[in-house]
Parts: sequence; C-alpha cells; structure tokens
Amino acid sequence: MEEKTSWTAADAVDYKGSSADKSITGGWVTATLILGIEICERLSTMGIAVNLVTYLVGTMHLPSSTSANIVTDFLGTSFLLCLLGGFLADSFLGRYKTIAIFASIQTLGTAALAISVKLPQLRPPHCDITAANNNCKQANKFQMGILYLALYIIALGTGGLKSSVSGFGTDQFDEKDDREKAQMAYFFNRFFFFISTGTLIAVTVLVYIQDQVDRSWAYGICSISMFMAILVFLLGTKRYRYKKSTGSPIVQIFQVIVAAIRKRKTTLPFNIALLYENYPEASRTGHTDQFRFLDKAAIVAEEDSQRNEPAGSVPNPWNLCSVTRVEEVKMMVKLLPIWATTIIFWTTYAQMMTFSVEQASTMERSIGKFQIPAGSLTVFFVLAILITLAVNDRLIMPVWKKWKGQPGFTDLQRIAIGLVLSTLGMAAAALTERKRLSVAKEMITMSAGSLPIGVFLLIPQFFLVGSGEAFIYTGQLDFFITQSPKGMKTMSTGLFLSTLALGFFFSSFLVSIVKRATGSKDGQGWLADNINYGRLDCFYGLLSFLSVINFVAYLVCARWYKPRKPTKPSDGSSAEERC
Repeated sequence: MEEKTSWTAADAVDYKGSSADKSITGGWVTATLILGIEICERLSTMGIAVNLVTYLVGTMHLPSSTSANIVTDFLGTSFLLCLLGGFLADSFLGRYKTIAIFASIQTLGTAALAISVKLPQLRPPHCDITAANNNCKQANKFQMGILYLALYIIALGTGGLKSSVSGFGTDQFDEKDDREKAQMAYFFNRFFFFISTGTLIAVTVLVYIQDQVDRSWAYGICSISMFMAILVFLLGTKRYRYKKSTGSPIVQIFQVIVAAIRKRKTTLPFNIALLYENYPEASRTGHTDQFRFLDKAAIVAEEDSQRNEPAGSVPNPWNLCSVTRVEEVKMMVKLLPIWATTIIFWTTYAQMMTFSVEQASTMERSIGKFQIPAGSLTVFFVLAILITLAVNDRLIMPVWKKWKGQPGFTDLQRIAIGLVLSTLGMAAAALTERKRLSVAKEMITMSAGSLPIGVFLLIPQFFLVGSGEAFIYTGQLDFFITQSPKGMKTMSTGLFLSTLALGFFFSSFLVSIVKRATGSKDGQGWLADNINYGRLDCFYGLLSFLSVINFVAYLVCARWYKPRKPTKPSDGSSAEERC
C-alpha cells in the first residue's frame, strides 16, 4: 500500500478519475503541451493589440482617440474575463475543459477577424488619412459591428484561456514530491519565457506581415497556429493530471459577508475562543483584530445551535462561517488598497499600445531601404523587460544582499520601483511629443509622408515603462499569491489580472473625458483626430501628474500594510501557518 501511494500524485486523478500514477501522468511532457497553448495565445492577443490602432486610423478612418479606446477596451475586457474563466474552471468545468473550450473560441475569433479585414465590403473606401484636407469616409455601423464581434470573441477566448493555463500547468507537478516541486519552479521560468517568445514574434514577424504583406494573412496565421496548438493539447488528454474542483473562492467570500450582515446586530464575544471554528488545528488561521465586523460571521447564535443539533451536521455557510474562513476573507480585503494603487500603471502601459504607436506611424522609420513597422516599436518593451530582469538578477540583487543582507527587493518595493519608472516614462513621452509637435508645426503642410524626425526618440518612453513592467508585474504577482490564503490562489491571481483590465478601462475613460473637455467641433483639442494637430504632450503630462499622486497614495497604503501578526486565541491554541 505504501509503495502504491509513493507512485501516485497527491490530490490528483487521471482522465478516468483514478489516482494519478506519476510514472505515466504529469511531468514535463504534459506541461510542454500546455505551454504550446500559451505561446499561441500571446501570439494572437499581442499580434492584434499592438498594431490594431494603425488599422483603425488608417483603414477604418477613425479618430485617434476613438481608435485608442477600442484597443484599450479590447485588452481590458480580455483581462477582466479572466475572472469569469477562473470562476467557471473552479466551480463547473475544471481547467482542462476550460482551456479546450476557450482556446477554440479564440480560434474562431481570430478567423473571423481575418475574414473581416480581408473583405472590401467590411471597410470604407481607401483614402489618404494623413492629407491636410481629407474627406475620408469612416467605417459604418455594420462594418464596425463585424469588427467588434470578432474582437470580443477573441477577448472571451483569451480571458477564459488565460485564467487556467498556468494553473493547469502546475497541476502536472506534485508539490509534495521534492523532485517535482523543483521542476514546478522551473516551469514558471519557462512559462514567462514562452510569454516573452510569443510577444516577440507578435511584435516583429506578425506586425511586419500585417504592414508589408497582408493583415488577413497575419490573423490567419494566429488562427491556424492556435488550432494546431489545441490538437497538440488534446493529444495529452490521457497523460494529464487533473485536480478536482473545490468550489469558487468568490462564493466563499460572499458567504462570509452575508453571514456577517445577517448578524450585524449581534455583539461579539469578549473571548474569541467562543467563535466558531471547524478546521483542524494544524490548518487553522489565527484570529486578527482588523475588520472586526466580519468576525460576526463566526458568532454561534442560538438559532445556529438549534440547526446543528444532529451530531456531525455541517452548518449553513451563509449563516455561520469558521474563524479560518473569516480570516481568509480579511486577508483578501487587506490586499485591496495595494490593488487599487497599481491600476494607474496599466493605464500608462496602455498608452504604449495606442498613442505611442500612432506617434511612431508619423515619424521617420527607415533604416536604409527597410521601414520599421510602427507596431514593432513595442519590441523595446520585451527588450526592456529581459534586460531589467537580467540586471536585477545578476547585479542589483547581489549588491542589495551585501548591503542590506536581504536576497532582493521585497514585493512592495518592486511595485514602488515600477510605479516610479512608469511616471518617468510618461514624463519622457511628454518631452518627446513636444519635440515631435514642434517639427510638425514647422512643416508648411502636414500632408502625406513621415515627419523628418527619427522614430528612435520614442525608445526612452518604451524602455522606461517596459522596465517598470518588469518590476511591477513580478512584484504584483508575488504579492498577491504569497499574501493570499492558500485556498484562494486562483482568486488572488484573478485579482492581480483585474488591475490590468481596470487600467485599460480607466485609460478609455480618461481619453473620453479629456476629449470632451478639450475638444472642439472641428475635431481638435489635446487628442485631435490627427495627432499632428493635437496636444498629446499635455495628455502625457496629465498622466505623469496622476501617477505622482497615485504613488503618494501607494506609499501610504504600503506603510499601512503589515505582515500578518495574528493574536493567539485565549485558549492557547498554536499559531497558524504563515501564508
């Protein structure tokens, strides 16, 4: 019996529902099949997002602000739908089915997008949008409706897929096996590498195909590659390890809130040992004094005692929750101030995908006879991330360890560094745009053709925000995972991804407000229909100002946030495991 147990993975089953045999399930082979799905997801999402604004402005003849909002709304929806995908995976479908279903949805979406950009009936007549006095006809509602349909099918697929890929990959390793636990750490490194690889291919090869060959071909490649990745993924069905669903953490959080509201008039007992607890002592989370209102969910009222008279009965969690469950919710609530003050970073990040690409499209991009696609400037994001991580790992961390005696920056310090770098990036963007506008105004006519100013002036803003992403992405991810309850890791990952979604949505909101406040009837203002006639530098300056205010708020929240120092119950029970 002991020999059989040693060859089975803990808490995992095979495709038949039997205990998963380590010799024939899981491990690196199956994890690699899952990583193939991730690289194709990055290829599709980034290949579409980084160059979509040039299509909307140049082909669909939309104003620059409208085009920017379409891109940020698309990306925001993609990340927000990760919460839906996570909920479905945890509560109903499981990660395997969620990946297969939503990857198929994304494949259909990219195929629909390829068709929509190919058919001439789905776009307005060709027109030179850069001409000073153009009468270009904008895309009509039907044409935009087809484009929106394709984009949001892709967003649905991306959200559902992204929520489960990393989790299903880690399911292939047994955390209780030291050898496989080491392999899991290596898997996370490979996972990040595959994300970077997919992004690099997207912003170089795919963007070049879109601009120089045919946009529909590029989107078709995305659809075909994802279809092939799904087939490869399905080949591993009999080799995967599956973990049973334990229910959605969102439901558990609402249970605590509802139970606390129902007992809002009940007085808390002086002795916290009288609060309800049904977890084994080894896995309990000790009581803390923050957010005492939620403690009322664990008060054992008279009606609760009457309901639980039969021996072994389980209380209704909507009426009575354990102290451990309440403390887990408190841990999630404590994350919210840090969560809120990181949203602005992704708003600045969104500008690199939209207005910065449009800036590049107006500038001189030739190297000899080769013209760099405007969307490919985002390659400096990836380079900045890789360089920053390498410098941090090989230079900064060793020096920091000698100086402070710590292995590196804490999660909160990394987030702070990311916020500072993004603020500097927006300031650099404002200065660069002021220079670009001065060149544009010196020209007699701002007609077709590039401005006589090199596109490489945009590198500082791309590099600063990209370096900021390297710090804030890793800092956020580590913070939300390590500071959340063990049973709510998926929920905390979704909380992290929601900052990206809200950052993109806030960008759309801010663009709309600025457009309305500074615009005029002839399409001018800070965010003019043609950015050569606008004041994009002022918009970047506004983002820099908001980033400074946000950073001050973040410092206050980071100072308020303290590591868990739970109070021991008066009955002397042992302290809980640190998260």
